[in-house]
Amino acid sequence: MGVYYFANQIYQLSYAWPIYQSMGGSFLVRKYKTYLKFKRYLKGCALKDRSMLFGTPRVQKRDLKNLSDLEGVLVSQSNSRLHNDHAKSKSIFIGHGTGDKKYGGKAHTLESYDYLFLSGPKHLEKLLDSGLRIPPHKLIKIGNIRFDQYINGLYSREKLMERMGIPHSSMSRKNVLYAPTWQWGNGTLNKYVRSFMKEITREHNLIVRPHHFDAHLIPALKTWALLNGVKNVYFSNPNNIRTNDTMQDFLVSDILISDTSSVLYEYLITGKPIIVANTDFTGLHNMPSSMDIMSIAGFFHGFESILDVINRSLSSRTGLSGYKEMLNACFYFNDGHSVERATDFIRNLEGSLVR
Repeated sequence: MGVYYFANQIYQLSYAWPIYQSMGGSFLVRKYKTYLKFKRYLKGCALKDRSMLFGTPRVQKRDLKNLSDLEGVLVSQSNSRLHNDHAKSKSIFIGHGTGDKKYGGKAHTLESYDYLFLSGPKHLEKLLDSGLRIPPHKLIKIGNIRFDQYINGLYSREKLMERMGIPHSSMSRKNVLYAPTWQWGNGTLNKYVRSFMKEITREHNLIVRPHHFDAHLIPALKTWALLNGVKNVYFSNPNNIRTNDTMQDFLVSDILISDTSSVLYEYLITGKPIIVANTDFTGLHNMPSSMDIMSIAGFFHGFESILDVINRSLSSRTGLSGYKEMLNACFYFNDGHSVERATDFIRNLEGSLVR
């Protein structure tokens, strides 16, 4: 028996990483490219067997249509059908974010899973708006697994800033986190990043965290900043889930700018201001106002000064109480014990399987 974690892209594995750190297991990938990224970014992260190549956790390249030999629990962060033997193994879908964008691929694939871990009422609303009708016994209320790291104070803000390369002379500045999505969702990186780097860094530090599919642009953006004399800009690579985890960026930052990324909702755990950058993307879920960040966040239309929008948001405490209300409307528990709930369920499920 074992626990197996699957994702199409390495950044998606960050949603299962806290479970792995608690109970171990093995990872499954479909492509050699992802396998190599796994070896690159998770070097030295194996919990027990340090004899593995580069000290990475166990990882296998597998055909998802042929998983019948696996015994135990399969935890997936991707909307992909897992062809496992349900007498020997059970599948759990976690996903990789609960924003307003619709599921990629075929949403009805989720109905093939034995269980779904729900991060909160918004997650459930997203399933319903996708036309899915999943039996209640398959829906397990867990909460946002990644929040535990933030709630339980596992990071030092100053040490994270040092690791990011922010000098002590700049630590008194506010840190603005810009975390746009990619093409799917009309991501705003190419639209705004250069003007943001020029304007925001006049007063604040800027942390640019592109989506995984835009991470390859980081070297070019660093070069652009250097050639244009832009200082106080830092980059966070979402592929490096060990040292550039989203929750680490949340702790370092004082305010968030995003567009249609699910980080708009995850950032609610911080209680800090949020600014939504204008995008014309319309392929979003219909959500009640209590779960719609657009109803309470600040907004950047693209024609005004982003620095003015940031400074107004930082100086005003109006509306921050609404962030806490929306956090509790969107996510279950928020008590720092979601990983414990997830691992307890997985262990009980392992124990129920035929050996």
